Amino acid sequence: MKTAMDSSYVVVHNPAQSRFEVALGDDTAVCDYRRIGRLMVLPHTWVPPAQEGRGMAAAMVAATLSHARALGLKVRPSCSYAAAYMRRHPDTLDLLESGSTAS
Repeated sequence: MKTAMDSSYVVVHNPAQSRFEVALGDDTAVCDYRRIGRLMVLPHTWVPPAQEGRGMAAAMVAATLSHARALGLKVRPSCSYAAAYMRRHPDTLDLLESGSTAS
């Protein structure tokens, strides 16, 4: 498993479950992905409601996009949070699948 630090969160890549995650005691925040050839689809990001607004989702999406970049993958952000993250971080827009938008 690979880890990445962002802020105070340890984001762990869990390839067996196709997701990046942050362990929170009894709960786990997740950024799920699906690989389709050279494409990484981001369908879902979830943070426990009590933990929302603290940058955890951003840390997971950043780690996921960094992983995609390292592997030379394109990204389709079908999750609204991942799309919004990419809009707020224009340096990630080159990862978008041709014809996809971060909308």
